[in-house]
Amino acid sequence: MRRLIAAAATTLVAAALAFGAAFGIVALLGATPEQPNTPLISYDTGPAGS
Repeated sequence: MRRLIAAAATTLVAAALAFGAAFGIVALLGATPEQPNTPLISYDTGPAGS
């Protein structure tokens, strides 16, 4: 019976750690600021018909 309780406790602790790590990673990814969508290179367009 002790081994069953130890296995259940270990499983619960492992699940809680996995959930906490996943939640933390998602929170960190969500905390990064949005990058502006501006091109690094822009080409001037000439007048139409040239």
